[in-house]
Amino acid sequence: MKNRDNELSKKYIKEIKSADVWSVFKIIADFVKGFDELGDLGPTVTIFGSARTDKENIYYKKACDLSGMLAKEGFNIMTGGGPGIMEAANRGTDKYEVESIGLNIDLPFEQALNPYTTKELTFDYFFSRKVMLVKYSMAYVIFPGGYGTLDELFESLTLVQTKKVTGVKIFVVGNEFFQPLLDFIESKLLRDGMINREDLELIQLTDDLEYVVREVKTSLINQIEVLEDVGLKDTSYYKSLSRLKK
Repeated sequence: MKNRDNELSKKYIKEIKSADVWSVFKIIADFVKGFDELGDLGPTVTIFGSARTDKENIYYKKACDLSGMLAKEGFNIMTGGGPGIMEAANRGTDKYEVESIGLNIDLPFEQALNPYTTKELTFDYFFSRKVMLVKYSMAYVIFPGGYGTLDELFESLTLVQTKKVTGVKIFVVGNEFFQPLLDFIESKLLRDGMINREDLELIQLTDDLEYVVREVKTSLINQIEVLEDVGLKDTSYYKSLSRLKK
């Protein structure tokens, strides 16, 4: 019996090691695909939110409205590609000649690509997908959602807090939904010294969609100035930003 168990253990370990090797290739494929397809995007805003929000929900309508307002100004819209808030954000770009990007995740349930994208990619891993969602955007807008959305919110905050990304603004839409979370962050994390006051101020909580659009446009101008300061006026990214400034 012991020998049989040992053989099963060896077989199990061998399968794990084999899977690890293939996982490396799949991870590399995720990143290569993302860099190749998204590397030439112009100014883009990523919108996060629940996949379970129905079309009658107020936040579905707000996400659709906001993406339309941003698209009208020439900003591409990027989402996780699924239903709910993601669908609404992609849907809002319909009338405008911008990219509506959906970065889908391969899941056994819930996540199906919505029909309102002009460019879509499907990823095997959450972490590689998340890199693409934040890497190519100049602002992140977080609508109400569950574990995945909160993960994306705190990932975004961590990246900006640690300056792994710079010049990016984080907007949280939904005062009623998110205020208890911000109260917790202030009363626990800030009070106990886990974060600084400026870390808390990274979160811009609002229901004013026009404010979000104004701030994104301000961020655009700031990024243009930074690119000029570091001598990158000849890059395609600088030129794409400059077109919107006009």
